[in-house]
Amino acid sequence: MKSQFVRLLLAAALSTGAFVGAVGAADEPAPAEKSEPAAAEKKADGAPEAAPAAPAADAAAGGAPMKPIDRVEKTEKGKLKNPFDYKDPKIAEEGHKIYMGLSCNGCHGGGGGGGMCPPLTNETWVYGGDDDTLFRLITLGSQELQKHGYARKGQEGVVGPMPPYRDLIDDETKLWKAIAWIRTVWKGREEKKVW
Repeated sequence: MKSQFVRLLLAAALSTGAFVGAVGAADEPAPAEKSEPAAAEKKADGAPEAAPAAPAADAAAGGAPMKPIDRVEKTEKGKLKNPFDYKDPKIAEEGHKIYMGLSCNGCHGGGGGGGMCPPLTNETWVYGGDDDTLFRLITLGSQELQKHGYARKGQEGVVGPMPPYRDLIDDETKLWKAIAWIRTVWKGREEKKVW
C-alpha cells in the first residue's frame, strides 16, 4: 500500500514538473493584464493610502517575487499574509488554473472537496487555516512542517501526507493565487474564518 502511494506521488510530481515546465510563462497574462495587489489607492480626500504589506513584493529585494521556499526561510513564523484578494474573480480564476496545473486536484479534488487527502471546503484545517500556515504547509510539506514546530490541530477521515512543493513552484505569487482560490471554495461558518 505504501509503495503504491509513493509511486503515485512520484508520478504526480514528475507529471506536474513536466507540465509546469512545458507551460511556464505561457500561462502568465501580459503585464497590462495582470491583477496584482493594489500598490497605493487614493482615499476619498485624494491623499494616497499606504499599500498593505505584501510578501510577494519585498521592498528590500526591489519588489521581485521570491521562490516560496525563500519566502518561508526569510519570514518569521506567523507573518506571511496573502497579498491577493480571494474575492477578486480574476485572481480566483488564475488561482484555480494554478491549482489544477500543479495537480493539486489529484489529491484534493478538482473543486477542493477532497479525495485521498483532506477537503479544502470544510472547517477542518489539519494544521491551521491561516495564510501563513497554508503557505508553509504547501511549500514544506507536512513532514517538514512538523519539524518546524507545527502540530496537527484537526482530524479528517482521510489524511494523506502533503508532499513539499518547494521545488515545483518557482514564484510565490502563483502559490498565493492558488491559496486565494482555495478561499473561494471554503464553505465553513464565517466565525471560523482565520484569514
